Amino acid sequence: MVQAKSWILTKHFDGFPNDSNFELKVEELVEPKDGEVLLEAVFLSVDPYMRPFSALRMKEGDVMIGTQVAKVVQSKNSAFPVGTHVVARCGWRTHTVCDGTPLTPILPKWPEDVSLSLALGTIGMPGLTALFGIEEVLKLQKGETLLVNAAAGAVGTVVGQIAKIKGCKVVGSAGSDAKVAYLKELGFDEAFNYKTVGSLEEALKKASPDGYDCFFENVGGPFSTVALQQMKAFGRIAVCGGIATYNDKTQQTGSYPPLTIIFKQLKMEGFMQSRWEHKHPESLKRLMGWLKEGKLQSREHVTKGFENMPAAFMGMLRGENTGKAIVAV
Repeated sequence: MVQAKSWILTKHFDGFPNDSNFELKVEELVEPKDGEVLLEAVFLSVDPYMRPFSALRMKEGDVMIGTQVAKVVQSKNSAFPVGTHVVARCGWRTHTVCDGTPLTPILPKWPEDVSLSLALGTIGMPGLTALFGIEEVLKLQKGETLLVNAAAGAVGTVVGQIAKIKGCKVVGSAGSDAKVAYLKELGFDEAFNYKTVGSLEEALKKASPDGYDCFFENVGGPFSTVALQQMKAFGRIAVCGGIATYNDKTQQTGSYPPLTIIFKQLKMEGFMQSRWEHKHPESLKRLMGWLKEGKLQSREHVTKGFENMPAAFMGMLRGENTGKAIVAV
């Protein structure tokens, strides 16, 4: 028998989450049956999507939604031998007994000098979100100018670097001077702190006087209203997040000015990386290749200890992380 810990959603969030929304539970797990495995979490992901998804897909008393890198410690499933590392959609748990359904093997031939935690970040869902947003949705072309907000986050950092690989000008916004400095290190052509600029409109115009061909949207809210005014005619917008609105008690309206979209003939498309699941294996290899070639850098904000999952989650929502937010068990 294995003792497993899990974080439960005790009540739905009313605005910004707090400690009272979570409860740590302990249970004894039964031995795996035929076709099942016992997983032990190594790294757990903390992502913005957990906030809106918890309201849409969870009931009070459910284990918090989420993804982890786990090690198979017992196995009665030949597809997942003991010692195998997998990406598992098991939520906030230290140990899980399951069949192979929610499991994806780590990319084959994973380099020994690359942390497995990157399978939750640059070589995982955030990296795929960046890649597909650029290539499938925006269809970004060499010489174009791209704007990305939340640019120092798990997705935004990869977006900017891939755009530079493709020969584009990249402008990023972030919420601190330290994050802006990091974006410059990554090769962003222009970066600014949206919290300290006197005028967001002027900051966007200064960074790219001719406007923007493409906009990778992670934030929503007032930023996006202003940014759309700076788009070139026939500009393209990829929408994968709206973190500025996730903790609102009432839904914001009117963030996207319709006349601007009409008169500039803009194309705006929401997306999730799961749409291109058939391309995941080859795309992950490309991301790993860029990483090993030094074209793609990765930074993680690591919180140690499973007991600190709620704190890591709330810290991520406050923007305390630069790069991918990870909890190391």
